[in-house]
Amino acid sequence: IITLSDLECDYINARSCCSKLNKWVVPEVIGHAVVTVLMLVSLHWFIFLLNLPVATWNIYRYIMVPSGNMGVFDPTEIHNRGQLKSHMKEAMIKLGFHLLCFFMYLYRLVSRIAPR
Repeated sequence: IITLSDLECDYINARSCCSKLNKWVVPEVIGHAVVTVLMLVSLHWFIFLLNLPVATWNIYRYIMVPSGNMGVFDPTEIHNRGQLKSHMKEAMIKLGFHLLCFFMYLYRLVSRIAPR
């Protein structure tokens, strides 16, 4: 979010912004896929079903990168057709999702450890 807002305010150029963001796309896809599979294996159905759409979206977004683009974030296209705004909106939604998951995992951890 910070990198995208820096690009929006012209504090950094599009190429450096996209290279910074693209560096984290593959670890994000792998990490989210691993967490989703672990929830399936450990039979936490609700959390698995909550994570499945986000993991699917991340994989779809990574697979559907047009050939010739630098990655999911492309410096030649990020200012076109409102992509910057859509990337910013997607980042905010993911931030909310990860905050929700953090507190759900924390509650689950505390409820298992705390004596009854």
